Amino acid sequence: MLKRLSIFLAVAGIIAVTLLVLRLKKPEPAPTPLVEPSRAPFTDSIGARGMVEGINENVRIAPLLPGLIDQVFVKVGDRVKTGDPLFRQDTRDAEARVANQKAQVGLLEAKVNEAQVILADRQDSFRRTDQLRSKDVSSEDDLQRKYYAVRSAETALATTKADLELAKAQLAQANVNLDLLTVRAPRDGDILRVDLRAGEYASVPPSDLNNPSLLLGETRQLQLRADVDEDSASRVTAGAPAVAFIKGMRSDPIPLRFVRIEPYVTTKKSLTGDSTERVDTRVLQVIYQFDHSSIPVYVGQQMDVFIEGKVPQIPQPENDKKILLTPKSP
Repeated sequence: MLKRLSIFLAVAGIIAVTLLVLRLKKPEPAPTPLVEPSRAPFTDSIGARGMVEGINENVRIAPLLPGLIDQVFVKVGDRVKTGDPLFRQDTRDAEARVANQKAQVGLLEAKVNEAQVILADRQDSFRRTDQLRSKDVSSEDDLQRKYYAVRSAETALATTKADLELAKAQLAQANVNLDLLTVRAPRDGDILRVDLRAGEYASVPPSDLNNPSLLLGETRQLQLRADVDEDSASRVTAGAPAVAFIKGMRSDPIPLRFVRIEPYVTTKKSLTGDSTERVDTRVLQVIYQFDHSSIPVYVGQQMDVFIEGKVPQIPQPENDKKILLTPKSP
């Protein structure tokens, strides 16, 4: 009885293992995606990943000189015009240099006036000595001494004037350095990013070049920078129809207007975060513009782009042309 029970258990174990193996080998159905991916609207489409940016591209703004941030005049979302102050660094040292150079200019201006008086006095002395020499009252040696005294005064005046011009140039340079501590908007636009705080130290160059301290862009009109893999670059034609979808959506296509093709194939920088994505891929960048729609789109947002492609025409060899080789007669 015990032997039969052992045989039954062994057979049942074999059957259970066999069923488990068959179940594990059976392919599982693909899971239903939470959001249906975008579909290509063209028969022959080129897929690309696009990054929304302000028209004329965004401007990364950083301080020209290293120093302490004294005051920030703008915040995210502010509209600025060309020349508006954005932030200011500590100006105490620069203001002291300007005051020092102004004092130096004033001192040299006084020295120029003094040199002019000395020159006028020696010129007058030379004229009187020359008159006395014409009447044989003064000697030739006295006249020569007065002459060289005049030349010396002229040289001293010219040197002092040169020092004055140098001091004025240094004053202008000090004023420029003072003005550079107040960073101003290079053009009209909207403040997209502010990573500056009063009291922080700004280094040059910034520690993170990909994340600028202040980002300026034009959001009233947006453009899309589409990255096309270099393998499909030959299929892209200027002016080809293109549409964009917000990443993860298959509805509400956004029509795109062709602007230009960047002629330089560059390294891919707009990453999606996919673990299988290659960072050494080279892409052809195509620039498009689009209008605002009912769905809000923000600068820096990624979009799925589909461009109508062109199948390259490969020339076929001409089979009807035959080359006949005839042996030469002896």
